[in-house]
Formats: sequence, C-alpha cells, structure tokens
Amino acid sequence: MTDRPTRIGVQLAPQHASMQTTIDAARRVEEMGADAVFGWDHFFPLSGEPDGWHFEATAQLAAWAQATERIQLGSLVFCNSYRNPDLLADVARTIDHIAGGRFVFGIGSGWFERDYEEYGYDFGSVGKRLNALADALPRIRERFAQLNPPPVGPMPILIGGKGEQKTLPLVAQHADIWHSFVGPDQLQHKLDVLRARCDDLGRDVGEIEISNGASVRDGVGGVGFERLDALHAIGTRLFTIPLSGDDTAEGYALERVQEFLDWRDAKNDGR
Repeated sequence: MTDRPTRIGVQLAPQHASMQTTIDAARRVEEMGADAVFGWDHFFPLSGEPDGWHFEATAQLAAWAQATERIQLGSLVFCNSYRNPDLLADVARTIDHIAGGRFVFGIGSGWFERDYEEYGYDFGSVGKRLNALADALPRIRERFAQLNPPPVGPMPILIGGKGEQKTLPLVAQHADIWHSFVGPDQLQHKLDVLRARCDDLGRDVGEIEISNGASVRDGVGGVGFERLDALHAIGTRLFTIPLSGDDTAEGYALERVQEFLDWRDAKNDGR
C-alpha cells in the first residue's frame, strides 16, 4: 500500500452554487494541481439551507468531464439503491469517454433518507441496502465488459464505507480504491480486516488504494496536519477535501486547497 504516491482530491458538493460555478471550480482545482475532483450523489443539500440549490450527479460529472483535461473525476459516491446497476455502468462508461479515460466509478449503499422518501425509493434497512450493493457490483462489472465500446479505462472502482461484515468483503472483491472516514485509531484494525478478506480471495491488498476524507480544519489556522500524518503513516494515500458552494460569499473556498497540495508534495518528495 505504502509505495503509492500521495494524492489530493477535492469534493465539490453540488449544493448552494450555480452549475457554472461548479464547472469553474472543477477547472480551478485542476489548474491548482489536485489529483481528483469528486461530486456526490444526493438530491438535496446535506448542509446549509436544506432546500437550497442542488444538482444531479451524473449530468454534472459529464459537464466536468468536458470542462477539464487532466484531473480524475467521479462521484463520492454513487448511491446504488436508487440507480439501476446496468444503466449506471453505461452512464459511467459514457462519462469516461467524455473524460478520455479519467473517470473513477465510486459507489456505496446509500444513507440519506430524504433522497429516498422524496424521490419514491424504498429506504429499507442498512443490511438490505448493503445486500443490494453486493448484488449490483457483479452486474456493473459484467456490463462494463459487455458495453461497446467499453470504458476507456481501466476505470477504477471506488467503494465507500467501513463495515467489517459486508462492506470490506466487497472492497476486497471488487474495489481498486477503498474510501472511508475512519480515524487513525481505527484504521489499522480495518486494514487488518481488509487484508484478511483479500487473503481469503488470493488477492494482494496492495492493489487497493486507501482513501480517506480530509477536513478543511486540517492544516488551517495553525492546526497542522497531525491527523493526516497519522493516516498517511498507516497507509492512506488519497485524501479528499470537502468543499461546499456556500463556503464563502463567492462560493467554494478553493484557497484552502493549496496547503493540502503543499503537504502532498512534501510527502512525495520524501518517498
């Protein structure tokens, strides 16, 4: 795991901002030198005004794919349980072609109940949603193989979550990237579980990039990067900063990204 370069992603939450503002922000993140830009797959804001401006994930990602040239992009993460798996695979393949092979296929089981209730989907239980994800992932991979043309790829599959009974076995079986918000105090245990699941499958856990959510509080105002340093020491290599369209009066607080890029560069210089 630890031979990989350190990378910085930026999640531009598609809330409280115009579509053009999100496109301009994605371009700026690329110009700054970030490695990836992510959206999310919800239908309503998760913070701020609950009925504020918000945009759908797949169409927005297609716009970002057209507007950028180098940066990887994807959803952090698509919600499997209100997206038909075969259709979602086709949509992702299409965006990957728009992006010239830069798409990251991020997926999870879903959790925000309002999305389901207002759009007429069955929310069910955590277990039911995870079982649906387990059923969907082979269909998605099979559809990738059947599509003509196929993804430009190879398109990395990112799976979000931390559950040891269902999610981590899915990561071991299907994922190229595992994303969570697990802290340094728990990460080593989770990695041990993931390694055991990979061993069961005869897979090298080192094939999976370890990803974690950063915080705009890391590195800002003299707080430092102690938490990210600890995650990095355990094996995390992709760190994603969450930004929202209402961070400032002007929109996304993109100036916060530079400290993270400097931190990344220092880590990579020391490899």
